[in-house]
This record gives sequence, structure tokens and C-alpha cells, in this order.
Amino acid sequence: MPRKKPFSVKQKKKQLQDKRERKRGLQDGLRSSSNSRSGSRERREEQTDTSDGESVTHHIRRLNQQPSQGLGPRGYDPNRYRLHFERDSREEVERRKRAAREQVLQPVSAELLELDIREVYQPGSVLDFPRRPPWSYEMSKEQLMSQEERSFQEYLGKIHGAYTSEKLSYFEHNLETWRQLWRVLEMSDIVLLITDIRHPVVNFPPALYEYVTGELGLALVLVLNKVDLAPPALVVAWKHYFHQHYPQLHIVLFTSFPRDPRTPQDPSSVLKKSRRRGRGWTRALGPEQLLRACEAITAGKVDLSSWREKIARDVAGATWGNGSGEEEEEEDGPAVLVEQQTDSAMEPTGPARERYKDGVATIGCVGFPNVGKSSLINGLVGRKVVSVSRTPGHTRYFQTYFLTPSVKLCDCPGLIFPSLLPRQLQVLAGIYPIAQIQEPYTAVGYLASRIPVQALLHLRHPEAEDPSAEHPWCAWDICEAWAEKRGYKTAKAARNDVYRAANSLLRLALDGRLSLCFHPPGYNEQKGTWESHPETMELVVLQGRVGPAGDEEEEEEEELSSSCEEEGEEDRDADEEGEGDEDTPTSAPGSSLAARNPYALLGEDEC
Repeated sequence: MPRKKPFSVKQKKKQLQDKRERKRGLQDGLRSSSNSRSGSRERREEQTDTSDGESVTHHIRRLNQQPSQGLGPRGYDPNRYRLHFERDSREEVERRKRAAREQVLQPVSAELLELDIREVYQPGSVLDFPRRPPWSYEMSKEQLMSQEERSFQEYLGKIHGAYTSEKLSYFEHNLETWRQLWRVLEMSDIVLLITDIRHPVVNFPPALYEYVTGELGLALVLVLNKVDLAPPALVVAWKHYFHQHYPQLHIVLFTSFPRDPRTPQDPSSVLKKSRRRGRGWTRALGPEQLLRACEAITAGKVDLSSWREKIARDVAGATWGNGSGEEEEEEDGPAVLVEQQTDSAMEPTGPARERYKDGVATIGCVGFPNVGKSSLINGLVGRKVVSVSRTPGHTRYFQTYFLTPSVKLCDCPGLIFPSLLPRQLQVLAGIYPIAQIQEPYTAVGYLASRIPVQALLHLRHPEAEDPSAEHPWCAWDICEAWAEKRGYKTAKAARNDVYRAANSLLRLALDGRLSLCFHPPGYNEQKGTWESHPETMELVVLQGRVGPAGDEEEEEEEELSSSCEEEGEEDRDADEEGEGDEDTPTSAPGSSLAARNPYALLGEDEC
């Protein structure tokens, strides 16, 4: 019997990966060649210029792979709505790693924190979103899908032909996810565009505004969400900025976890995750403003009195109730009918649909990942009816919820529109799954050059013998210092695990504990005016009135930001990184970072 050839652990791992890919190939048919990790090297060698519209999707990275044992009921594929982003080349990843090690970080001026939407999206350019091509009822399903695929490839070809990969941001290359947006827009009578108040320009594509208000003739409500994470003056400034540039917008301020900005935060509780018990969702700030906006839009065509009664019941319950836990919270209140929509996203609904059919107003919720669409729906309902997560792509297909008999909510998966944003900013905004970032260090450097991360976390330079001496910092130094402080070590050599530390810092930024807020143009020159604005004072009083004064909070001793368990394979399922973490109210707002160090009361060993 011949002697067996030595077989390393690395080869065994590669063999198992190939075996899994062959099984997926039997299930997915022709798609196996594009999904196979084993064939990525051959495809990389065969790449051509991205300006060719027929070969645009040749280097797409597919994220959030879900394990499956074949197609589910009615042929449903759990990986059908995976995130599809353009893959960074190995040369680009290595170049950014070198820059993270060599480039000394310099603090940027406050003027560079001002974002102008014209620089991000360039209205009138090819940075648009794919439109559904014309169709008729005489077309078969196969003809319709083929026409949509052909139109989508032309759309991608125009974008990649006009801009290089270095200038373009990450954006969605999966046609199936765009079909969900088409379906939601076709169903909706009112469209809610949800944005994160820390960077609303990032989440507001002007092309969608023009399409909804122009071609579709629908009302668009801009929801500035998570207002508890930004100073009230900045919230009011952004509100007036959008009113000035987009007069047809109805603007609503919203947060699922209001906090009184006049109440000082306990610095010692920053490292603890506060989980709200009782009626946390019923204290959301904004449902009444949204109701008034919908009443102005419908103009009496829909009876919204049941919605107003529901808000009154929720406020009374939050004021007088003494919720004893989540189980009791789930039981009280009327049931909410939840409908999951899958393949219907490809079925024609008619170019001209009757508005407010059967006296029901359908409200579609659209926006980027991690802006709080599902949390907003939970806040409107008054309890958790939608699964939420900070993982981009968690909502895989749109679902509908009857808030009242006359109001139906429609939750759309998060979609990333093409823009000219730096990819590091997109990572900090939660658009890209942190667990699957190949090179997180430049994003940490982008954050540290805009807020004093080293001072806030009391980091000691890894090469400093004297802690009081000044040393130049690079992104790699910050990650290494945080790994040393937190005790993150690699398994084999016990070196500082800088990758895990970088992921931990990015989660702090995503959670709002290290809050980076951008400003509208001219904000710094008129900051005093906005701080004394009457609407700023009203917002402070309103947040204090609906704040969580009567809620019970439980603090659990947990590590900051889930401690990055995802240090294994880069394509590991990212849904494990914090299911439901969006339910946890975040801590200190962005305004408190410069004025107070949240880590001041912590000893060296406690951080």
C-alpha cells in the first residue's frame, strides 16, 4: 500500500470549502461559477476593464452567505438577497494597509466635517438608481426578468464607464434587492425615506427624491432618525438644510430611544450595555409628528383617527403602566398582522395603481442599511414586531404590517445607492458588514482624524516609554494600543490582535458611543444662531418630556461592541455579530465627546 501524502490543515480547509461550493453549485445551477470561492482566483485573472457593460459583474463580492440545505418552500433561496458589492483588489487592500501603518494622522478642521450633497451624489450625473423598464401584461415572467436583467447591466455599465473604482463608493449590485425597492414604491401611497441624523446627506439620494415626487407623484417624508445621537442644534440645522434644498419634503424627527439632553450621562456606564425593560418602544419620539405629516398628505381621504387613538393609548400606557418585562409587553395591545412578501416582488402590479385603495394608506419605509427602518416600525407599533440588527442586509425582503385597520407599513431591505463617498465613511455609517471588512484600519484612521479617539480611550502609544511624551499616531498604532488595553491577543503567537481591535473601534462608532457627526454647509459659521434657535429649545424640551425617566433599565457587564468574535474566515455569516443590537439604546451623544471624556472614571484595568 503506497504511503499517504502529508496533508496540512490549510489544505484540508481548502478541500472542505471546495466541497461546500460544489454542493451549492448543484443547487444554484449556473450561478455556482459566480459564487464559488475556489474559482475566484481564475476569475480575477480573467478580469477585463469595467467600462465594458457586458462584464461589469465579473468581480463582485457576495456577503452574508446563509447556510442552506437546498431551496426552501416554494423554491425560496435564502441567499437570493445577499449584499453584492464591488470587490477590492488585493493590490488596493495592501496599499491601504501600508498607508495605515505609515501615514501619520492629522486632525482635520471643523470645516471639513461639512458635507454638501452636490459633492456626494452629483445630481444629473449617471449616479442614479436602476428604474424598472416598461412592461405589459402580454409579457411572460421570463421575458420580464430578461428585460430587467438587460436594463440593469446597462445601468451598471454606464456607472463603471464614467467613474473608476477608486472614486466610486460601495453600492448594491444585486438586481433582486432593487426589485424589492420597485415593488415597495409601486405599493406605497406615501414614501418614508429614513436617514441617520449623524450623516443624513449620505443616506439621501437626490435621484430617489426626483423619481418619487416627480415621476410617481407621491409624497416623500424625510425621517431624520436617531436624533438622540446628535446635538439638538445640529438636528435643527439639518432640518432647515433639507427644507431649503428640497421644498417638497415633509420632514419628521424621530428616535426610538429618546434621551433628555439636559441630563448628564454617567461616564462609568459607557462600557455597560443598558437594556431597557418594560415599555421602551412606546416612548419613541416622532410618531405624532409622522401622523400629522400623513394627515396633511392624505387631506382627509383616509380616516387616520384609529392611528391617533393608538398613539394616545401608547402614551397613556407608557406614563401609567409599570411594565414588568418583555413577555408582558408582547402580550398587551392589539395584534399586528405581519405579511412576508417574497416572489411577489417580481409580479407586475400595474403602472397606475389606485391610491388609498379600500381606505388604507400604505406607507413604504426605504433607506440605507443601519438607518433604523425596522426600529422605526417597532417604535410606531409600540413593541417589537420586526427583527432588527446592526448587520447590513438583515432585512432580506420587504414585509407589510397593519399598524391600524387603515394604515399599512411596508418595510423594505436597505439599499446602497451609488455615490462618490469615501468608502471609509461608508464603513463608519454601517453600510458594509464590519465582520467582513478585509481592511478596517483606514476606517479607524478616518475616524481618529475627526474625533480624538486616543484621548477619549486613554490610549498609550505602543512605542512610547514615557506616557507623557507626545508621539505621532497612525491608524495601526491606535488599533495596537486598543488591543493592548483590551487584552486582544492572537491565538498562536499571543501578539496584539489589531484586526479584532479595529473591528471593536468601528462597532463603537456604529453604536454611537464614539459619535462622529457631520454638519451642513456653513454650520460652523452660524453655530451660535442654531444653538439659540427656538426650534432647538423646543426639541430639548420635547426630548426631556418623552425621555426614559419612567423606564426601568438593566445594566449588564459586557464587553464593548461584541468583542469581534468574527476573527475567523472573512466570509463567515455576519448575522451572528449582534442580533437585535439595534434594540439597545446607545449611550453618550456626539455633543458630549469633546466636552467630557466618558472613560475618565475608569481605571486602567477596567477599560
